[in-house]
Amino acid sequence: MIPFFRHVANELGLTTLSQSSRDVYLLLLTRFIRMFAYGSSTLILALYFEALGIPDTQIGLFMTLTLVGDIAISLGLTIVADRLGRRRVLTLGALLMALSGVVFATTSNYWVLLLAAILGVISPSGSDIGPFRAVEESTLAHLSNAKTRPEIFAWYVIIGTAGTASGTLICGFVTQALQSGGWGQVDSYRITFWAYAAIGLLKAAINLLLSRQCEPDPPAPQKEAPGPPAADDEQQPLLANRAPASKLATVTTLSPNSRFTLLKLCGLFGFDSLGSGMVATSLITFFMKRKFSILERELGTISSAAWVFSCIGTIFAASIAKRIGLIKTMVLTHLPSVIFLILFPFPASLTLTVILLVARASLSSMDQAPRSAFLSAVVLPQERTAVMGIVNTVNTMSQSSGPLITGALAGHGRFWIAFVVAGALKGLYDLGLLAMFVHTKLEGDENGQESSERTDEEEERGTGGRSS
Repeated sequence: MIPFFRHVANELGLTTLSQSSRDVYLLLLTRFIRMFAYGSSTLILALYFEALGIPDTQIGLFMTLTLVGDIAISLGLTIVADRLGRRRVLTLGALLMALSGVVFATTSNYWVLLLAAILGVISPSGSDIGPFRAVEESTLAHLSNAKTRPEIFAWYVIIGTAGTASGTLICGFVTQALQSGGWGQVDSYRITFWAYAAIGLLKAAINLLLSRQCEPDPPAPQKEAPGPPAADDEQQPLLANRAPASKLATVTTLSPNSRFTLLKLCGLFGFDSLGSGMVATSLITFFMKRKFSILERELGTISSAAWVFSCIGTIFAASIAKRIGLIKTMVLTHLPSVIFLILFPFPASLTLTVILLVARASLSSMDQAPRSAFLSAVVLPQERTAVMGIVNTVNTMSQSSGPLITGALAGHGRFWIAFVVAGALKGLYDLGLLAMFVHTKLEGDENGQESSERTDEEEERGTGGRSS
């Protein structure tokens, strides 16, 4: 029986997780509490505005402008994170998160709330916004090696999803309990934002415990690779023959292969993110409450169940990626969830609607860990933080238009169209990803199949031989 359990632990990445450093555990902890805060606030964000008497169009505008404001802050902080210090950037982001929570808990003015969301950190979609994810993923890649990285990223996604599930569940029950005890809607929602602010301060404190190992290594001098480059770029390892990255990586300082790959990926991620913005978690809960008139407690339970099933699906992502590769895992798990998304607004019964929601959630997050691992593999270690920041910025830019479109559709009684269009955009992303990258050969791949492994020489050169 012991070999069986050892095999299961290896397949699920538990062995890798148990051998990880203290810094990895601290990063996973901050991810959990941050996503707990995002999950709780996302459940009631649109409902909070509705309780304040704000029309649907302005709710959509708020979510769009919030994401636009996040673009400037996130891009600026992630671009300079390696020079300023990753721990400092994470702490600054946590303090901005706490500031936003305080403002939301103390004022009802739409424009003040909008300003706080733009300059601070509020997630209108339930997804991870701010500088956190890019910096944390770059740091996790720095603290792990190519073989363990997909499993570390899988648990990063799982723990974040668990945090969101816990946040939505507890927020739903607490809000309903307060309202049953005589609290008004607005006051009951503001308790959530006070908790949000407290979590921001707790996250800032935990970030101070991170060690110097989280900071990037100074770039090592590299010798030019001998011999002429091959003619076919598509069949060459994407990390081969790169110029050394500067300490402060930007689009203009990335190597030519990195820039071209980044351009293609950003174009594809744009379709996916626009679709995600159109059907953000807060908009889904808003749609379900309006259609079925269900209570916040029930909304919280349903949303939490969906996130739990998302966790379960993500657990198997790394194991699947080991067998069929990162790109195929991303596409084959994500594409069926698109079908469930398109069908979501049509059932007349709440039961069938919940089934579609849970089915979609079970598959839709399985591409996140392979996506992060793939992105880490196609750029040099010194480029990771900046590249991940650029990708997250492009994603946020694309998402920012989604709520505005959905708000306009909802205001004209056409809410359901948002789900169909979002599904179509996500389907285009999946097919494009498969067509462009399924045969891409990464460094260390010997079989012509897409792989996340790199040569020991590159690992030692780029990450200083650090492993979890």
